[in-house]
Amino acid sequence: MNIIKNKTGWIEVICGSMFSGKTEELIRRVHRAEYARQKIQVFKPKIDNRYEENHIVSHSKMKTPSILVENSNDIHEQVKYDTEVVVIDEVQFLDTGIVHICNKMADSGKRVIVAGLDQDFKGAPFGPMPELLAIAEYVTKLNAICVKCGNPASRTQRLTKDQETVIVGTTNIYEARCRNCHEVLE
Repeated sequence: MNIIKNKTGWIEVICGSMFSGKTEELIRRVHRAEYARQKIQVFKPKIDNRYEENHIVSHSKMKTPSILVENSNDIHEQVKYDTEVVVIDEVQFLDTGIVHICNKMADSGKRVIVAGLDQDFKGAPFGPMPELLAIAEYVTKLNAICVKCGNPASRTQRLTKDQETVIVGTTNIYEARCRNCHEVLE
């Protein structure tokens, strides 16, 4: 990844299943930008209430301060002119307007880093992620470890029979599975 000190912006997408380390990688990139003394703003959807309200928090308890947003327009309204790096965790929970806003921010010279699930619990593309993956300059796809067989896990297995697309939870509701061990429960 090139770090260029002019109006060159870009989009980075970190994706994968639950428990693959997406938020840890996002926080690692935030810390590197802090070391570089770049002005950073970190956002997360209000619906992500699993750990702390004003921080993005990984399952391993790494964390960094964040701003809660209801929708993509909230991010558009709150990003400051002089912000160099815009970070969004759990981007799959935002509306599809986030694609246009990420593009606009990158076009204005900002580095935009988003992380989220690329697939829902059924193994289908999740929310705005397919479009973000298509327009990103850099894509990092992470795998977890399948809890059934130990192979690389690219899917998120829901352990309940709920069929709603969005149910926020952790190990009590979800586990990582490989393609072969993943089951779509009807």
